Order: sequence, then structure tokens, then C-alpha cells
Amino acid sequence: MIHVGTSGWSYAHWTNVLYPEGLLPRQRLDVYARHFATVELNASYYRWPRASAFASWRRRLPAGFSMSVKAPGLLTHVRRLYGPERWTARIARDLARLGDRVGPLLVQLSPHQPIDEPRLAYFLAGLPAGLRVAVELRHPSWHTGRVLDLLERHDAAYCVMSGAHLPCVLRATARFVYVRLHGPDREHLYAGSYSDDDLRWWADRVREWDAQGRDVFAYFNNDGFGHAVRNAATLRHLLRA
Repeated sequence: MIHVGTSGWSYAHWTNVLYPEGLLPRQRLDVYARHFATVELNASYYRWPRASAFASWRRRLPAGFSMSVKAPGLLTHVRRLYGPERWTARIARDLARLGDRVGPLLVQLSPHQPIDEPRLAYFLAGLPAGLRVAVELRHPSWHTGRVLDLLERHDAAYCVMSGAHLPCVLRATARFVYVRLHGPDREHLYAGSYSDDDLRWWADRVREWDAQGRDVFAYFNNDGFGHAVRNAATLRHLLRA
């Protein structure tokens, strides 16, 4: 199954792009869910939501919707995956509250964290069974065959990245593929709008993974000026065509 959406939804500058004038912030998710069937929760990186928030999203989101969730920065950037047990137990418990609306857990490592294969192996081994996880590796030292093989052994998805100064490695290491599109600008992350030709190219890649029997989650993170909304809608249109 193919899931296309955006990284986050509560952006005031999406007014007149996705949201009508005067819409209250608390109403944005309901409007978003009328247009897309998946979203990546980014706010959880800065502050992990209360358990009641996950239960509320489960009630509000329509059938067939999936919410992927970004792991907290306290775990990934401050503790750098060290001693993860307390966090992984809480994450698994809260994600379970999403029920059948739950998507993968995104674990983004700091661009300043070089390769530490034993630490990543320990973290992956301690994750609860059935929890889908994607790992976004920003430091270039992580991009080795051994690390990709490690992800594959744990059925953890290598996060395919598109963005300034990030390697675009088209490697599937799990039963699903996780793609983050951070914008086409060559110098700045989260900037610019993908051209139709760019999006046709990505549509071909998504179809290839889909043909392999893998679920695909693709999220646009170039939120400025509403580019993510338009690009996600175009990619979805191309895939349907």
C-alpha cells in the first residue's frame, strides 16, 4: 500500500493553501485528513505528547488513516540512543493507543552523531515486536553495507532521504519503505518545490517498491509556502494515473 502525505500539519502559513481563513489550529488535522490519508507527526520530537493525545487522535482520524510518529529528541539527539529502555517502553505504549491508525516510528539520528553500530544494534534489538521503525541516518559515516545489513536483519527501514547535502540511497531494508523529501534546494533543507519531472521520477521509484510487495510511506517536509501540500498532492495524482 502507498501512503503519501506531509511532515506535520499544523502550519499557519498553509492558510489558503490547504486551510481556509479563520480555521482554528485545533481544527487543522480534521481538514488535513479530508485531503490526505497519512501524516508524519513531527511535534513529538520536541515534546512527546500525553497518552491522552494519542487516544484522541485514534478517535478523530478516519478509518484507513495512518499516523507516523517521530521519536523524541531526548532519546535520539540528547541521549543518542543510550539507555533507551524507558523511552522505548513509553513509545510502544503510546503508539498502541493509535490502534489501527498507527504508522511507523521514525528514529532520526543527529547529523553530529557518527557511526556507532553496537549502540544501534542494541536499540533495535530492544524494540517491541511488531513495532515498525524507520531510521534516518544523517551523519555520512553511517552509510555502510554493515549498517544496512543490520537494519535488514531487524526489519527496520533505512529512511530514504532527499534534500540538500543528504545522500539519496535507494535501499529497501524492511517490508516497508520510508521516504522523507526535505526539498529540492541544493543548499538549504526544507526549501523549494519539486518539479513535475522530479515527482515523476519519485513516482517511478514508489511504484518499483510497491511492485516488490512493500508498503511505502512518503512524506514531504518542504513546508514553506505550502510546497509540501502541493508536492504531495501531485505525487499522489501521478501514482493514481
